[in-house]
Amino acid sequence: MALPKRKISKTRRDKRRTHWVLDAPTTNACPKCHQPRHPHRVCPHCGYYKGSQILEIKET
Repeated sequence: MALPKRKISKTRRDKRRTHWVLDAPTTNACPKCHQPRHPHRVCPHCGYYKGSQILEIKET
């Protein structure tokens, strides 16, 4: 089994890992109720998607 010839320094290791970052999920405003929602998903607040009602949301 092959082994590394030299130890990889912490700086070199961390330079490689700089791009390992999580992105915040994108949100858009719902055109019907203007609440934030995920793109290409049914709005959880009003139940509309592409101008038509998909879900019946019960008011609490």
